Amino acid sequence: MNARAGEPASESDLINVHELVAAYFELAPDPRDPAQRVAFGTSGHRGSSLDRSFNEAHIAATTQAICEYRKAQGITGPLFVGRDTHALSRPAETTALEVLEANRVHALTDAYDDYVPTPALSRAILAHNQGLAPDAGSRADGIIITPSHNPPRDGGFKYNPPHGGPADSDATDWIARRANELLEDGNRDVKQQEPSAVDTYDFRGEYVDALSSIIDMDAIRSSGIRIGADPLGGASVHYWQYIAERYGLQGRDGAASLEVVDPIIDPTWAFMTLDWDGKIRMDPSSPSAMAGVLANRNRFDILTGNDADADRHGIVTPDAGLMNPNHFLAVAIHYLLSHRPQWSADAAIGKTLVSSAMIDRVVASLGRRLVEVPVGFKWFVPGLSDGSVAFGGEESAGASFVRMDGSVWTTDKDGILLALLAAEIRAVTGQSPSELYRELEAQHGSPAYERTDAAATPAQKARLAKLAPADITADRLAGDPIVAKLSRAPGNDAPIGGVKVMSERAWFAARPSGTENVYKIYAESFAGPEHLAAVQAEAKAIVDAAIHGA
Repeated sequence: MNARAGEPASESDLINVHELVAAYFELAPDPRDPAQRVAFGTSGHRGSSLDRSFNEAHIAATTQAICEYRKAQGITGPLFVGRDTHALSRPAETTALEVLEANRVHALTDAYDDYVPTPALSRAILAHNQGLAPDAGSRADGIIITPSHNPPRDGGFKYNPPHGGPADSDATDWIARRANELLEDGNRDVKQQEPSAVDTYDFRGEYVDALSSIIDMDAIRSSGIRIGADPLGGASVHYWQYIAERYGLQGRDGAASLEVVDPIIDPTWAFMTLDWDGKIRMDPSSPSAMAGVLANRNRFDILTGNDADADRHGIVTPDAGLMNPNHFLAVAIHYLLSHRPQWSADAAIGKTLVSSAMIDRVVASLGRRLVEVPVGFKWFVPGLSDGSVAFGGEESAGASFVRMDGSVWTTDKDGILLALLAAEIRAVTGQSPSELYRELEAQHGSPAYERTDAAATPAQKARLAKLAPADITADRLAGDPIVAKLSRAPGNDAPIGGVKVMSERAWFAARPSGTENVYKIYAESFAGPEHLAAVQAEAKAIVDAAIHGA
């Protein structure tokens, strides 16, 4: 934890926006350097122009690769393009539109030349494709330009295929491989020309007007509660204002009031407090990054935060402050399963395998089916699309769920939606989500949860990613018999890229970091913090024994 975590940013913490944008156009990557190549992680390609990892050459090559990919897939419909508030997002959008124009791809940008949240782009794709056959050539897809909650110096570029959610590795591997081939050849096969005109789409209107099909906006309005929404300088800023106007959440005649807290757009994010490591990071689940928001906790019945592309949520209550994301997911699932009578009784609840086991207990107590998948929201896309999964959530404060009638809403994470759900919960139950979580603890126990890092070489990380249950020789975990050792997710049998070890009272999961020479240990115990510490110590010993010397 940095000594300045939670403190306001100072002048020395801020980026030079002119220098950053100039570097985007002026610096060229060296494709022989792995750090300067196109690399799609779980949320697209990310990097910084200052590091030669997010420059015009990268975006031109990646967009050309996307054009070739969609042509090979027979996708001929429009391609929706949206951007967030990071300084590199606008120049990247300009480059992408030039390549799309030269490749005769029908691009649609925002009707207001405004920022586009990730969930709004997902909704646009799904709205266009509704009723079309899965192989229809006129299907739409999209590009969202965002590095999510990453620091201001970063840029991000993500492709969403016709299903509306994050692209799977079969698409991203193809796109990254082709983009790097283009880079290696000096982008000679990249087509690029300035568009004469670009058609537009009302992302905001389509998204906000449809909210009443998934959130009980009438209950919120009639409750008279006070709601604060802090966009953290991100793409949701004008969406929140329109939500207040569209649904009468302006405090008149006893109606609920929705206030946009700090509606500031500043690509330096000078108004932010520093995250745990002393960096500016727009993470609504981090107490350090949310310190400025938390100062307003007593002004509202529900106070929320979103990251730069609004795919993550942070929930603040007067009685508890910033809720742990796992806690809110458990409350959200319990509430929804009790207040959505039209949902199919057969629809499952999805969680990533590093999310809290409190969710398992809540789902089991309500007689519903749990689907546990590897890390990455892409695993929820098929179930959310066809309604077989009613809710999908991950411990990093990302989630989405189906409409009241059980049909698809988004197939990407939706931080605005989860923030509005917190308001609905408060309006309908008369209790804050944190009060409801304490009731769940009284029923199911009080888990202690933490994520830590342990050092590992690249070779050891590679070994960890391929471990099998037989490689774990321990038979006890912090005094309890081990009841399960997993290297594949029980919900879909997909490799988890690591291992998960479980006892009756605790579990841990270990996965290699994609960016640092460490592996991540997620651990939870229903026997208290001291037992959690023992689980973490044994987890490191168990994993080290399996990967060291390999």
